[in-house]
Amino acid sequence: MQESKFQLEGSKSVSPELPRQLDIATVSVYGLAILSGGLFLFLPLVNLLHPSPWQRSLGTIHSFSAVLTTIVVAYTGHLAFPLLRGSSKVLPQMRTLTFWSTVITTLGIFTGNIAYTRYRANIAYGGARAWLKANTPLVQYIFMEFHEFSCLFTLPLGVACTWILWHYGDSILEKQNRPVLTATCVALMGMMFFAMGGLVSGLAIAKVHAL
Repeated sequence: MQESKFQLEGSKSVSPELPRQLDIATVSVYGLAILSGGLFLFLPLVNLLHPSPWQRSLGTIHSFSAVLTTIVVAYTGHLAFPLLRGSSKVLPQMRTLTFWSTVITTLGIFTGNIAYTRYRANIAYGGARAWLKANTPLVQYIFMEFHEFSCLFTLPLGVACTWILWHYGDSILEKQNRPVLTATCVALMGMMFFAMGGLVSGLAIAKVHAL
C-alpha cells in the first residue's frame, strides 16, 4: 500500500503532464487549416513569376480580387443556411456581409473586365482568346463562357439580397415574410456557387493560356 503510494507520488514529480491526444489532434487540425489557407492566399502571387508582363500586372491584380471575392461570398453563402432555418443571431452579420460581398464582387468584376481587354487581343499580340479559339476552342466556348456569365450573375444577386435584407430588417424572420427569406437565402447560396465556379473556371483557363 505504501509502496504504491510512493510510486504514484514519484510518477507525479518526475513526469510532467503530457499533451492529450485530443489536444494534439486539435493543434494538427488548426495547423493544417492555417497552412492550407495561407497557401490559398499565396496563389495570386504565382502570377508574379509569369513571363508575360500582362499576367504579372493584370493577372495578379485580378487574382487577388477574385480570391478575396470568393472568400467573402463563400462565407456569406454558408451563413445563409442557418439564416434559412430562422436563426436571428446571424441576421445583423448577414446584412453587413451581404453589403460587402456586393462591393467586393464589383471590384472583382471591374478588375476582370480590365484583364478581359487584354484577353481579347489579336493572336499577333499574344491574345489568349484568339489562341484558345485556334487551338482548344472548347476551352473558350465552355469554360470561358461559363466564367463570364457565372461571375456576372453574382452582382445582381448581391445587390438584390443587400436591398432585401436592409429593407425588411428583423421583420424578414416573421412568418408572413418567410417566402422572401427563403428566396434571399437561396440567392445567396447561388451567389456563392457562381463565385466559386468563376474562380475554378478562371484558374482552368489561366492554366491553359494566360494573358
